[in-house]
Amino acid sequence: MTDIILLGPPGAGKGTQAQRLVARRGMVQLSTGDMLREARTSGTAMGRTVAAVMDRGDLVTDEIVIGLIEENLQSGKGGGFIFDGFPRTLAQADALGALLERSGRRLDAVIEMQVDDAALVKRIAGRFTCGDCGEVYHDDTRPTARPGICDKCGSANLQRRADDNAESLKIRLMEYYKKTAPLIGYYYAKGVLHPVDGLAAVDDVAKSIADVLDRPRAT
Repeated sequence: MTDIILLGPPGAGKGTQAQRLVARRGMVQLSTGDMLREARTSGTAMGRTVAAVMDRGDLVTDEIVIGLIEENLQSGKGGGFIFDGFPRTLAQADALGALLERSGRRLDAVIEMQVDDAALVKRIAGRFTCGDCGEVYHDDTRPTARPGICDKCGSANLQRRADDNAESLKIRLMEYYKKTAPLIGYYYAKGVLHPVDGLAAVDDVAKSIADVLDRPRAT
């Protein structure tokens, strides 16, 4: 069983690679947004807490997110967990490390998806998705075969995120570098950081990640 973090700025491809790991290795992707949405409708005590906080318009605390992660860890499902979007800060990294230790688990690898900012802006600015099936396209590198029609499901419901533009991405990148980039040094010092080229072809990135995960683990 392998537990990993996918680390990288917005648009680096973390979600795409997480989906591949789920499909090919039976891992479970723990995305903060997905966990909060699921908790809100779960009817559990934690779910009611999440719903109350979100209905008030307040920010969900680190303690709540850690609690949701702990519930998933205790479920025993999957062939390991992929932490996507958490931790974002050094305090969250400490909290996650303490939780894994309490749970008798350990963080096996932190995959740092390295990107060039200018290339990333170009990648994101041209990105659009199918609102029905979630398939991702790009104006330059992966346009649809028929303009305005999803290749996968035939839907005409193609969408662009409001913040998928150069100016919004620069703000999101600045936020990442201020809060999350310090995790690179944090996990390097712990000996679990593994950089990969996040701007390589999707299959090449997946192979680089697989090479890291298939290495013999230190005891």
